[in-house]
Amino acid sequence: MVPVYVVTGLLESGKTTFIKETLMTQEWIEEGLTVLITCEEGEGEYPESFLKVNDIEKLELEEQEDYNAVFLQGIEKSYQPMQVIIEYNGMWDFEKFLQVSMPKDWEIGGVYSTVNGETLDAYLKNMRKLVMEQMTESELIVVNRCGEDVDRGAFRRAITVQNPMAQVLFEKPDGTIIPPGEEDLPFDITGDKIQLDDTDFGTWYVDTFDHPERYMGKEITYLAQAFRPKGMEESMFVPGRMIMTCCADDVRFYGYPCVSKDKLAFNSGDWVKVTVRFGEGFKTPSGEERPLLELLKIKTAKPAKEKVVYL
Repeated sequence: MVPVYVVTGLLESGKTTFIKETLMTQEWIEEGLTVLITCEEGEGEYPESFLKVNDIEKLELEEQEDYNAVFLQGIEKSYQPMQVIIEYNGMWDFEKFLQVSMPKDWEIGGVYSTVNGETLDAYLKNMRKLVMEQMTESELIVVNRCGEDVDRGAFRRAITVQNPMAQVLFEKPDGTIIPPGEEDLPFDITGDKIQLDDTDFGTWYVDTFDHPERYMGKEITYLAQAFRPKGMEESMFVPGRMIMTCCADDVRFYGYPCVSKDKLAFNSGDWVKVTVRFGEGFKTPSGEERPLLELLKIKTAKPAKEKVVYL
């Protein structure tokens, strides 16, 4: 298979920088020829030295109509690339892009979006539909050049409605990642009771791992699958979810042990809606301390629309 990686974003959003400094440095980029299709002239450039070192053949498109099945078949026949990267024009209709038939062995390997934090507010006020539509298929959205005035929480909430599966990263003007704060979470943690949507588990799990103090003593309600590891008491189980951390080959079950006053009977993998109290007190066989949940309510539930959640 030939993976096709697509980077979307409006002009001067940082697409070129993302491709050069992030995408091309990933382990999954195969050795061999990469065909890079650029669909606009931006502020960034690809030096000949960069193209040569990374074995990249750069092709330029000026009109959206030029991106078609014949064009892609010609690339496959002439270059037989190991992978294809498309720096997509954010002003073009992304729905039309998805409708173009690719060669038989090609498939979308990832869609990523870049956003300029300096112009984000203005674009959302004046071009909101265009800005949001290009990110509907993105699995990763990088908002760069974020100053203190960027309303990260509002943008994250807007993205959650448009594309709940997307991971959103915010970067400071110097390129360093801004650690998620309470205002960045897609759910409200200000009260004593927290309700997680079906797609929130991955974000919640990571935040509880990094900031357990935010949740101590609070009641959390969420959809989960029930598992009991071998050797665990019948009054305990793990209500968790399958989480994809980076790619389809890296899907694992994550969750915290939960203790009940009564013995629990269920089939492994049953879907349940649980309400638990977040606490501490569980120790792993190696002696490490982990959060311990106290079961308050449990009932059978329908499976989630998306059985795998994303980080």
